[in-house]
Amino acid sequence: MVRPFAADDLPRVLDLLEASLGGGPAGRRQPELFRWKHLENPFGPSFMLVAEHEGRLVGLRAFMRWRFTAFGDRLEAARAVDTATHPDYQGMGIFTRLTLALLEVIDGHVDLVFNTPNAKSGPGYLKMGWSEVGRLPVAVRPRRPLRLLGRRAGPAPHVLAAPAAAVLDRGVDLAPLLRREPTPPAALATPVDADYLRWRYGLAPLLDYRVVTEERDGELAGLAVFRVRRRGRLWESTVVEVLAGGDLATARRLLRRVAAAAPVDHLTFHAPARSPLARAAAWSGFLPAPAGIDLVVNPRRPGIRPDPTRVGAWGLSLGDLEVF
Repeated sequence: MVRPFAADDLPRVLDLLEASLGGGPAGRRQPELFRWKHLENPFGPSFMLVAEHEGRLVGLRAFMRWRFTAFGDRLEAARAVDTATHPDYQGMGIFTRLTLALLEVIDGHVDLVFNTPNAKSGPGYLKMGWSEVGRLPVAVRPRRPLRLLGRRAGPAPHVLAAPAAAVLDRGVDLAPLLRREPTPPAALATPVDADYLRWRYGLAPLLDYRVVTEERDGELAGLAVFRVRRRGRLWESTVVEVLAGGDLATARRLLRRVAAAAPVDHLTFHAPARSPLARAAAWSGFLPAPAGIDLVVNPRRPGIRPDPTRVGAWGLSLGDLEVF
């Protein structure tokens, strides 16, 4: 039986996610992370369906609400995120059944659905008619290149940067910076305001986002958000958001401050190709990585501008793309 998610499903859903996907980006499945992600999102609560068999919860499919702007218009979107099938029931078509059923649920509510699938799930989306947009580039700045030759990860690095909550919740006036922040009119971009930043980074439980800032003439002139994470046997600073009011020099200084904030092995960053932030990253020692982030999309109505099936139509940050 397929039915909508209900609030009292949460304990069983967390057990299902743990059994199917492991501990997740925070290392463990906690109710506060699930609620933040799916129930407290300022764009709205997630669309979610569960599958039951003989009273046992065996499948979950969640589309997280999102929003984009382009050409001055607002587009309602959804991101295909948590999908889980209990190991005892895998291979029975539950993933496909839940996904197709949820697409019917969202019709009329969203303009498009997007996702960053892995190698295992990507072919399944394409078989269901999703469009392969392409690979979004990721830039890497090596910081401790000799560690790449090591066999074991070092201890967790000490981070010398303020927690995002301490910055975004302390009454810092973000309005002047956000007014200066350029938004590409012909690209699908997340509308970033103070409420979004507070939810996405300041209130995110267990993910430990950190912030470096720059002030000028008593005002906030720039802000960069990152988190330190284990990547295999290496430590990485994932730079998820850089707001510099369109000033390349400020963006470069912010990226240098992120690099200095923790003795990680490398940093990663994404900015739209040929954008000012991409140039700032290149001038700051970031190099193209051999891999990138695969993006697929399922437009739910015709005539979306720009065409979301083209990779050049997207103007996203790594905060829009990272799995959390």
